[in-house]
Amino acid sequence: MTSTETARLLSAIAQLLGVLVWPAVVLFFFVWFRQALGSFLANLSELTIRAPGGLEAMARSREAAAALGAAVARHGPEDADGTGPAADPREIAAALPSSRQQRRLQGSRVLWVDDRPRNNVFERQALEALGIDTDISTSTEDARQVLSRRSYDLVISDMSRPPDDRAGYTLLDSLREAGNNIPFVIYAGSQSPEQVREARRHGAIGYTNHPQELVEMVTEALTAGAAASGRGSLRSQR
Repeated sequence: MTSTETARLLSAIAQLLGVLVWPAVVLFFFVWFRQALGSFLANLSELTIRAPGGLEAMARSREAAAALGAAVARHGPEDADGTGPAADPREIAAALPSSRQQRRLQGSRVLWVDDRPRNNVFERQALEALGIDTDISTSTEDARQVLSRRSYDLVISDMSRPPDDRAGYTLLDSLREAGNNIPFVIYAGSQSPEQVREARRHGAIGYTNHPQELVEMVTEALTAGAAASGRGSLRSQR
């Protein structure tokens, strides 16, 4: 065999080995690293699915934080220059629901009872930014009628509506007497430990005059209701 023929033979053998070896190497790679590769692909898939929702939750949180900060500034004592106090960003952030909680809040419906709804416009904007629909009622009787016609997940009420200084409790007591156990929050201009205790005796889940605490109460009540019903959205099967 000449040197040329020998070289051609060796080249053919090398090519044959390459054809046989590389599939074996690839197969070995997938078998040996299958667990890590499977985990990587699963995480990549989860990231792809969750990314749009995560971005949407971030956008909702920013909008809610701006509205909540405005509510805090409006309801707080005025500074020397006539403006309200600057809201602490850390407190605002702590009051906002997580992205998982936000998913459960989507489509929730709240009835807000207040004879002066302009006083809580920023608080409503914060809740709506988080995906909570809010309807307004300006009297106890109207609230009763609305609640008899539509299904709500929670009621927020002020305390005093002329001529009734305890209109919040009047509405709450009438609902409980009728067997309606809808979560009920009192949002009024003042707050004391005794007022909180009395509100709970009447069947309210809370009493507050702090916008951040209001958002926390509403979030806790609505997400608990969503979890108990086994749904991500309270309205999804209505």
